Amino acid sequence: MARGLAHCHTENHSQQRGEDSLKQQVCLVSGPPGCGKTAWALQKLQSHQGACTYLRLAGDSPEGLEQGCDSGIDQAWLQDQIPSLQSANPMGQRQDNDADQQLTVIEVQQFRRPEHKGIDGYGAQVQAQLESLQLQPTQTLHFGRDPELPSQDTLDFSRLEAWHHSLAGCVWDPDSLSSFWFELVNGAYGDVYRAKALMNLPDGRSFFCNWMVSQQGSQFLPLNSTAAPNGRPSRTSELVVQGKALNPAGIQSTINDCLLSDEVLEMQQQQLRSQQPTTPQQA
Repeated sequence: MARGLAHCHTENHSQQRGEDSLKQQVCLVSGPPGCGKTAWALQKLQSHQGACTYLRLAGDSPEGLEQGCDSGIDQAWLQDQIPSLQSANPMGQRQDNDADQQLTVIEVQQFRRPEHKGIDGYGAQVQAQLESLQLQPTQTLHFGRDPELPSQDTLDFSRLEAWHHSLAGCVWDPDSLSSFWFELVNGAYGDVYRAKALMNLPDGRSFFCNWMVSQQGSQFLPLNSTAAPNGRPSRTSELVVQGKALNPAGIQSTINDCLLSDEVLEMQQQQLRSQQPTTPQQA
């Protein structure tokens, strides 16, 4: 009798898991730096009709290969493009699996091609994070292995350094930003293979700056949301660089020369505010 009850419980549990999988898709996409994971995630999330969640997990760092910092750039960019996008719950809190047709896209920076399909192809760190979030991928894809993913920017790195700088509250002089980015990606501060950033301008705009050594040029994509030209913005602003023989001190020094002081920022924003049309007052 006990065996029969256990068998019935197993069937019910399997049926419930099957119903949950119909409600929620969990896609884990991985690959080396700059291969196009976030761009692919954007297309995947935009084409989905139901609720969407995105998160990025810290991958493993093989000897000599440093992970780029998860500074929140990808999350902020995707959130700007898809305002309804949900953020991942904190570790240990279960995701909302009750939302009909929910899609969760998980991004992992993975330098080496996984030897096995599924989560067994990933290291203990990735598996532990998935377990903490109680997420079981229904699909795993890796750039350079799975044919449904583009492979033109999938590079094999033997050594890689990483550097990250927070630019919270910083506002750039536009001309200086262009000059700095050109110097950065053209070797003035070491051999940069990968660079991405969110940068604020005095008029309230923010740009997603994206460069990969395998591409012809940089992307400068404006965010849909803008801030009022009234002081320093509070949104995410970060810079992440990966390459070889990097010169962080040189990058930092140049950045300091390119940022607007409080006095210059207020002067420029005051001019912008005076140029804005005023709304006629109602009688």
